[in-house]
Amino acid sequence: MDAAALFSALPGHWVGIARTWFEPGQLADESPIDGSIEPVLGGRLLRHTYRGAMQGKPRMGEETIAFNKTGPRWEVSWVDDFHMGKAILHSVGDATDTGFTVLGHYLVGDPHPPWGWRTTYALEGPDQLTIRSHNVMPGEAEALAIEVRYRRVPA
Repeated sequence: MDAAALFSALPGHWVGIARTWFEPGQLADESPIDGSIEPVLGGRLLRHTYRGAMQGKPRMGEETIAFNKTGPRWEVSWVDDFHMGKAILHSVGDATDTGFTVLGHYLVGDPHPPWGWRTTYALEGPDQLTIRSHNVMPGEAEALAIEVRYRRVPA
């Protein structure tokens, strides 16, 4: 999907369900989520903020989304009070037919190599956005870790 079209389509108030898996195929949590996507810095970037719960405890996070024309590539920086702790995950990637997919890496502690984290934004209709994140463990198949299914709240 064209970056300009996506930058126009994503802003708004979104609500939905967030699902989290800690082990492949074993759903650990399913909770309501409330998000907002808004342009920042004169529309150069998008900011996605969200609030929800994880196993009954409040959780919140934020992503800064950019399309770097020099690449050209998509770039996302993610902070979250549950998954990321005190780290920032920076991911880069390419456009897809319905949005974009980015890949970043995070530390899991010595002596293990960093794991990958692939996130895909898919605008599946003007009022439906799905965000899926997969763990990319070295030498193993990608495993679905988070799925957010948003629907737009009418203005």
